[in-house]
Amino acid sequence: MPEPRKKAPLTRQQYLDLYYYMRLNREVEETMTRLFRQNKIVGGLYSSLGQEAISVGTAYALEKRDWMAPMIRNIGALLVKGVPPRDIFTQHMAKYTSPTKGRDGTSHFGDLDNLHIVSPISMLGDLIPVMTGVAIGGRYLGQKIVTMTWIGDGGSSTGVFHEGLNFAASQRAPFVLILENNQWAYSTPVQRQVPLENLADRAKAYGIASYIVDGNDVVEVYTTAKEAVERARAGEGPILIEAKTFRRRGHAQHDPAEYIPTEQREFWEKRDPIALCEAFLLKEKLLDAKGKKEMEGKLTSLLEKEREFAENSPMPPEETVHGGVYCSGDDCHKIRPKWERPIAEVMPPKSSVEPVWKVEGFGQGKSSSGKNAPIHFGDVQPEHKAQETKGRAAKKSDRKPATKSAKKGGR
Repeated sequence: MPEPRKKAPLTRQQYLDLYYYMRLNREVEETMTRLFRQNKIVGGLYSSLGQEAISVGTAYALEKRDWMAPMIRNIGALLVKGVPPRDIFTQHMAKYTSPTKGRDGTSHFGDLDNLHIVSPISMLGDLIPVMTGVAIGGRYLGQKIVTMTWIGDGGSSTGVFHEGLNFAASQRAPFVLILENNQWAYSTPVQRQVPLENLADRAKAYGIASYIVDGNDVVEVYTTAKEAVERARAGEGPILIEAKTFRRRGHAQHDPAEYIPTEQREFWEKRDPIALCEAFLLKEKLLDAKGKKEMEGKLTSLLEKEREFAENSPMPPEETVHGGVYCSGDDCHKIRPKWERPIAEVMPPKSSVEPVWKVEGFGQGKSSSGKNAPIHFGDVQPEHKAQETKGRAAKKSDRKPATKSAKKGGR
């Protein structure tokens, strides 16, 4: 597993951006928690408390042209990509001003036209082959993009996780997968579901690179993700990053998470990613009390305005209930291929290749000299067969050779 390469320190603005987006992530979720308790959130609500550094740090490593597909605990990634808080509020409140016009009521929305966000898929792991396909498509069009999605420790046990990762690896797709190991798959601890200490070890089975990061250190998360994105864009294939963290609330708002040991919760609460980042910024004099107060005022003003917009937005009109069920007319998106390379490169005759797989050393083994040599399948035997052969040979050698007279006499 490679060590992250040494990188130049971030700029002051980059440090402050990471801190700001983590604060915004938490404030957005706390606002929605209050709305949920007031019965204004109509669907499920999933908290990323304690995991903000992962969503923010990884999404911050992407460029504007890159594509991502967030999961239910990746609100921070949406904010970094440019989704305004009002879209998140109205979406969960099923308002007509929401990205889905009030038809969803939870986190299933995206933006294919401008922000390059693919909507979450509830079937865990399915976004891996989807984002692999987006990555391959972007490469075909000459866009030089990288795609990214997230998966939890529980989701990494699904079949499509392995199928998708194998697909990405075999295609050398420019794809980065973030595995958020938050210690719990709903109420199942990771030790009860996976016989591995490091889930990043699964990358070895597919011949791809992987990293393990402290998921509560936003700077480490960002710098590692940035390196992974650059390597994927350079053609090194997909990369898996395991971020070790902790889910400090239940699976969703309805779950009190009483199954989590008190000492485990207390340990991770002392490693709050926002508190760790703030302490670093203050120590390095990148942030002071005045700057912190100004940022808090900015966040309060923004969220108050966004919340008021959401609460004052109308519910969907009755006459719109039939819309959006089938793709017809103005209800369809207008996504078209955006070619950034000459189309002639992928059309005959330039795209023509000999229809033969060329595999170096195919059908050959290595001799003791290291040179390729033909394989004789009879030369190699399973271990138990080899033992049986040696045993028969030994018994045969113990026998005395029969004389001609003895043979004659025996007839």
